[in-house]
Amino acid sequence: MHFLGELILILITTVLLGQLFSRLNMPAVIGQLLSGSVLGPAILGLVHPNNIVSLFSEFGVILLMFLAGLESDLDLLKKYFKLSFTVATIGVILPVVFIGIASMVFGMKFLEALFIGIVFAATSVSISVVVLQEAHQLHSRAGTAILGAAVVDDILAVIVLSLFTTFSHEGGKSGLTNNFFLNLLIEAAYFVVVWFIYKWVAPYFMKLAEKVDVNYAVVIASLVLALAMAWAADFVGLSAVVGAFFGGLAIRQTPEYKEVNSSVSVIGYAIFIPVFFADIGLSMTFESFFKDIWFIIVMTILALLSKFWAGKYSSEMFGFTKDEGNIVGAGMISRGEVALIVAQIGINHHLFPEDIYSSLILVIIVTTVLSPFILNHFIKKHQTEMAEK
Repeated sequence: MHFLGELILILITTVLLGQLFSRLNMPAVIGQLLSGSVLGPAILGLVHPNNIVSLFSEFGVILLMFLAGLESDLDLLKKYFKLSFTVATIGVILPVVFIGIASMVFGMKFLEALFIGIVFAATSVSISVVVLQEAHQLHSRAGTAILGAAVVDDILAVIVLSLFTTFSHEGGKSGLTNNFFLNLLIEAAYFVVVWFIYKWVAPYFMKLAEKVDVNYAVVIASLVLALAMAWAADFVGLSAVVGAFFGGLAIRQTPEYKEVNSSVSVIGYAIFIPVFFADIGLSMTFESFFKDIWFIIVMTILALLSKFWAGKYSSEMFGFTKDEGNIVGAGMISRGEVALIVAQIGINHHLFPEDIYSSLILVIIVTTVLSPFILNHFIKKHQTEMAEK
C-alpha cells in the first residue's frame, strides 16, 4: 500500500509540473521528467526507485512506443528507410568514437571506454515522440525520419552491445545463446515473424476480436498482440520497445486502429506513462557531481553533439532543409531508458568502474531532460519560418 502513496505523489506532481511548463509555452513532458528529480533522492526524497515503480515505468514505455507505432505512417517510413538507416548508423558510430576516446582521456581502460561509448549509442525516441505529438509534427518528414532512425538505432545498439559482450568475454549471455552469430540469426528470424504478423496475423486477429461480445475486446486483443511482440523481442535479445513499436504498426493497418489508439492513450497517459517519465528523474543524485564535474560536462557535451550532428548532417544529405535537419538531430539526442538499461547491464557485470556509475546516470538524465527543450526550440523555429513564407 505504500506504493499507492508514491503513485498519488507522482501523478499529482507530473500533472502540476506538466501544466506549469505548458503555461510557459514549453513541452509538458519536461515538467513530467523533472517531477522525478523533485520527488526523488536528488531533492525531496519522498519517492525512491523501487521494483513497483520500475514495473509501471517499463509498461509505460511499452505503451508509449505502441502508441507511436499506431500513429506512424508506414509508407513514409518505407520512403525514408535509407535516411533512417544512415542517421542511425552514424548516430551509433559517433558516440562510440567520441565518448570512447574521451573516456580514455579520463583514465579508463580501452574496453571500459568502449562500453561507455556504447551506453550513449542508443537513442530513446519515447520523449521525442511526446514533443512531436504536442507540436503536431509526428507525421512530418522529420518526425517520420526520427521514428525510423530510432528503431534502426535500437537494433544497431543491441548488435554493438552483443558484439562487445561476445568478443570481450564479459557480460554473460547477450541473447538466447552464447553464440553471437546464432543470436543474430534468431533476431533476424524475429523480424521475419514480425512481417508475417503485420501481413496476415494482425488483420485476422482483430477481425476475430470484433466478433467477441465483451467490452473493449478489440483493445484487449491489440494489447495482447503488442505485449506478446514486446515480450518476444526481449526474449530473443532485442529491446521490448522494438516489439511494442512494431505491434503498433501492425494494428495501424487494421480498421480498428482508431478505437485502439483512443483507448490505449487513456490507459497510458492516465497512469503508466507519467510514472515512466518520473522514474527517469528518480535516478538522479548529486553526490558525485562536484567530484566528477569535468567528466560530466565533457560527456554531456559529446553526448549532445554526437547525436545532433549525426541526425542533422545525415538528413541534409538526403535533401532535408537546414531546419528539418536540426529537428532530426534534436530528436535523436535523448538517451532515456535505453541508455539506463545498458548502463545497468554494465554495472551488474563490472564493465566499467563503479565509482563513475552515478555520473553516467546523471549525464544520461541531463541529456534526456535537455532533449525536449532543444527539440521544441527547433520545431518552433521551423514553424515560425514556415508561417513567414
